[in-house]
Amino acid sequence: RLNLRAKARELNEDPGSVVGGNPAGNVFVVEFFDYNCPYCKRSHENVRNLVAKDGNLRFIYKEHPILGDHSVIAATAALAARSQGKYIPFHNALMTHKGRLNKVAVMAVAEAAGLNVERLQRDMTDPGIAVILSRNRALAKALDISGTPAFVIDDRLVHGAAEAALLEAVIAEVRKNKGHY
Repeated sequence: RLNLRAKARELNEDPGSVVGGNPAGNVFVVEFFDYNCPYCKRSHENVRNLVAKDGNLRFIYKEHPILGDHSVIAATAALAARSQGKYIPFHNALMTHKGRLNKVAVMAVAEAAGLNVERLQRDMTDPGIAVILSRNRALAKALDISGTPAFVIDDRLVHGAAEAALLEAVIAEVRKNKGHY
C-alpha cells in the first residue's frame, strides 16, 4: 500500500491518461489493460457497468500493452483517438471486438466506431504516445503489475479479471475508510 500511496499522483493525475466516470469522484480506479488480453475483455462489461452505476468513481484508463506488437498498435491507436474526441467509444469497441486485434482489425474497428482512419494513422505517429506508453510501463513495473488486467482502487491493488462484486466491495471499503459512504 505504501508504494501505491507514493505513486498516487502518477496514477491519478497523469495528463496522458484518459479519465472516465466522474472526474471529481471521491474514489479513483485505475485499470491497467491490454486490448488483446482475454481477461481484460471479460472484465470490460463489469467495469462499464460499475462506472455507469457509481456516479462517484474517477476511472482512469492505463494502456499496458504486454502481449506483443499488435497490442502496442491497438494501444497507440486508442491514445491517438483522443484527438478526435472518441477515445472512450473506440476503447469500448476494441474491448468488445471478438478475436485478436492486429493493425487491419484495429483500423476496421476504428472505421466502424466513426473515426477518420487517415487522421488516426497520422495521429498514431505522435511521439507523445510512445512516451505515455513508456510511463505506463514504468508505473506498472514500480507497482509490481506484470499481468493484465490490474485495478488500483485508491491504495488497493486487485490483480486479474475481478468480478463486479469484488470491485464494488473494495470501493465500498475505501469509501468507508475515507469517511465517504
